[in-house]
Amino acid sequence: MTRRQKRLAVIGGGMSFIIAAVLLVMFAFGQSVAYFYMPSDFDKMVVGPETRIRLGGLVEEGSVVRSEGSTVRFSVTDGTATVPVTYVGILPDLFREGQGVVTEGKFAAGSKVFSADSVLAKHDENYMPKEVADRLKADGVWQEEEKTQ
Repeated sequence: MTRRQKRLAVIGGGMSFIIAAVLLVMFAFGQSVAYFYMPSDFDKMVVGPETRIRLGGLVEEGSVVRSEGSTVRFSVTDGTATVPVTYVGILPDLFREGQGVVTEGKFAAGSKVFSADSVLAKHDENYMPKEVADRLKADGVWQEEEKTQ
């Protein structure tokens, strides 16, 4: 093998390694991405039972039901549609009805109940996740309150 052939072989091997690494990273990110949806989005589309998603909106008034142990059932709404949610675990301290929430999980197989494995609540009176606030504002459900000083 000449020097030129060796150099081309090293360059070719390096490029193959880089391409394989990029493909593996893209595959890993594709598997772990959780897409964001509002309850009204499910009227237009169907999400597979094993697809991880983020569901955001407002906790519907009167929908929070605490069951045995740490199981909590509640509904997330955007004013147009409502999605029932089941969560097993300890809810954030600021979780309450009428407040913004983002849940992450997947739909139970053969059911329209969203099984959440994490719940994020609004952390103070001025914060709401940008995606949720933008969608609720666009739908006319949520308006920012003016500060009085």
